[in-house]
Amino acid sequence: MGALEYQIHYTYSDYKKWEGKWELYEGFPIAMSPAPMINHQMIASEISRVLGNNIKEKCKRCAVFGEADYKVSDDTIVRPDVVLTCNEKGKTYLTKAPEIIFEIISKSTAKNDETYKFTLYEKEKVLYYCIVYPDDLKVKIYKLTENGYSKEGDFFTESYTFKQSSCNASIDFNEVFERF
Repeated sequence: MGALEYQIHYTYSDYKKWEGKWELYEGFPIAMSPAPMINHQMIASEISRVLGNNIKEKCKRCAVFGEADYKVSDDTIVRPDVVLTCNEKGKTYLTKAPEIIFEIISKSTAKNDETYKFTLYEKEKVLYYCIVYPDDLKVKIYKLTENGYSKEGDFFTESYTFKQSSCNASIDFNEVFERF
């Protein structure tokens, strides 16, 4: 048996022992290093702040945060940049699909974010998948329909309301991107 014919299939029990930042795609480990660029982190912080402030008073059962493990299955764990999740019971990781996920594109993650995660989040019924392009200060928003994701549009400085979310959350991209 050649080296390429045999691949170790990892699970959550392996994953939780690893140091550093990783994701696990159907048993295959994906390194999440080096750390994201400063603009990436600043945009993630702004999305969390703006979206979180929007729901703070009107929706106590939902929360916005980043860098949380989302355990899709025992061999698939992803770490979205920002999520809005409601009625989450997990203490160690997200146990169900978030309602909204934001992934901020970098050269090293673009292919995974635009293909693998797009398909994964669609299959897991994430209501909204938002892909952020920091170099263009642009967000592509996809809304889940009965036929899969439908592109809502490209957003630069506009506001958008996530009408299917439990909290009727909205975000003002002008406010998110104003420092850039």
